[in-house]
Amino acid sequence: MTTVTPPAAWPSLGRDWPNREYSRFVAAGGVRWHVQLANSSTGGTHAAPAVVLLHGLGGSTHSWRDVLPLLATRFTVVALDLPGHGFTSALSVPTIPAMAAAITALLTELGLVPALIVGHSAGAVVALRLSLTTPVPVVTFNGALLPFPGIAATIFPTVAKLLFVNAFVPALAASQARRPGVVARFLPRSTGSTIDARGVDLYARLFGRSDHVAGALAMMANWDVAALAADLPHLAAPLRLIVGERDATVPAAVSRDVAARVPGAVVASMGPLGHLAHEEDSAAAARLIAAAADDWGIGRSVAGL
Repeated sequence: MTTVTPPAAWPSLGRDWPNREYSRFVAAGGVRWHVQLANSSTGGTHAAPAVVLLHGLGGSTHSWRDVLPLLATRFTVVALDLPGHGFTSALSVPTIPAMAAAITALLTELGLVPALIVGHSAGAVVALRLSLTTPVPVVTFNGALLPFPGIAATIFPTVAKLLFVNAFVPALAASQARRPGVVARFLPRSTGSTIDARGVDLYARLFGRSDHVAGALAMMANWDVAALAADLPHLAAPLRLIVGERDATVPAAVSRDVAARVPGAVVASMGPLGHLAHEEDSAAAARLIAAAADDWGIGRSVAGL
């Protein structure tokens, strides 16, 4: 694995980034990746089964900040910023298949074969596309796995395209996000989740960057989940869908609908939590991931996880 120079924003905005000690920058698949590779149980080797963590739209590795250290007692954990997000460079056309192919190139560069892929929200879509290509068990948290209902399926991507091509929109949105209290008010209203002040600050840093906003808009503009939805009945690997019952972004009913389409899929509830349930109760999220790994014979049990 060959590391590359971090982006200019890393020394300042990433100065105290969660799990920074595990961060590295790697070139693969035409992308400069920010990736966090952690494995405290084996001293950083790849002996333990590899678990890949994929955040959702507008997120980054920080979304797994408290989950990653817990899983690292048992697994080789790979958390990454999706293309155009956080500190990872953008893809020219970030379609779902293109993102999946770029992640495959990254894992090859890291010399890792994933034993389990965990995806949150839009990251769950990419996780399932990866598994449909090469069967790997998947755990999803509040996965945005079905098309928007009705006319919204056409309107949302179209609006995102219009916003993305206007160079002023990301800068304007980032400027608004930097205003005091804007992100703190936006997150609970849009997600149904209440996260700690540290998490709010990290989202505010990201939303205050025009390149991050542009990356999220580009992902939305190229988002076509209909093909994935059609392929779901053909999923060969185990699937566990974890939901927060108060999710204001993706209703828990979406995961239950998907479970009805995928043979053997199981839904697990985290109770009255929102879209960022894995950030609200990271210990419970880590236990649910470990429980799925146990059920599927991946790795070994560790006391307390």
